[in-house]
Amino acid sequence: MSLPLVRLPSLDLIRGFVAVGRRMSITLASQDLCLTQSAVSRQIGALEEQLGVKLLVRGYRSIAFTAEGERLFRSADGAVQQMQDVMGEIHTTGVLRPVMLSASIGVTGLWLLPRLSRFQKLHPGVDLRVSANNRVADLRSDGIDLAIRYTTPALAPAGATRLFGESVAPVAHPSLGLKSLRSAQALAKVSLLEFDDPTHPWLRWGDWLGAAGWSDVRHQGMLHFNQYDQVIQAALDAQGVALGRIELIQPLLDAGRLVRLAPPNHRADMEHAYWLILANDRPRADIRRVAEWIESEARMSAEPALAPPQTAPKPRARRS
Repeated sequence: MSLPLVRLPSLDLIRGFVAVGRRMSITLASQDLCLTQSAVSRQIGALEEQLGVKLLVRGYRSIAFTAEGERLFRSADGAVQQMQDVMGEIHTTGVLRPVMLSASIGVTGLWLLPRLSRFQKLHPGVDLRVSANNRVADLRSDGIDLAIRYTTPALAPAGATRLFGESVAPVAHPSLGLKSLRSAQALAKVSLLEFDDPTHPWLRWGDWLGAAGWSDVRHQGMLHFNQYDQVIQAALDAQGVALGRIELIQPLLDAGRLVRLAPPNHRADMEHAYWLILANDRPRADIRRVAEWIESEARMSAEPALAPPQTAPKPRARRS
């Protein structure tokens, strides 16, 4: 049962206890707090008296937690650390430092922006700023706190977290009247919407048609775009059939704004996936909150059989 707020021990007592627990030394804790050893000892004694239990066992030049002390320290240490992080982030003007998130134009427009309202509801106090750019940024020199990148495990930076993989399938606006692509003839009266990037052949129609055995299929024409979000926007405008990156456009499929015309293509040789990269291996609290939210959203975007998150082995990234 929770204690009423009025009965919680003073923050000074909690701070003294946490300082001792972090150092497992009253002498070192007193140095951290700029207090005398006797003052810190009195804080511990006062906290034990208020709670009615022993928190520390004092030995010859050593201390140890009791079971109750260990339990309290785990909770109190996390709470105090959060306060330290937040207060450290606040400038003298009272303004929080913004969190800078970098992602490609396609990922930003198709995956990130539709979800940002949920983030704002969960974390209204975080100033999140999104930089949409296909250029590979040097996170630290460019002031970027975290980034979503499309790359392979071998090229992902050390410590990056795999968010989700990629599957591809033809998609179209419902107004085109297409429900499936069971034969090549289904494409005869529609245009194909092409992502004009030779470095991503699996996102181009030649690769998909070849895999289906329809390399010689006739179609109405082909429209080319150099940004992937333009491909999907053209599909939403019923201008033709696009190859959809299912994990990115799933909300559009769920809403019925696009229709999937064939099963997703899960290629065995497809190593590319979306990875989350942090500029600092010890990020401040609001950056951690953004990273945890992205990972949570990614779990909902992932393939049903997705393996547990991986850690990247090598330090390089490739643009999406």
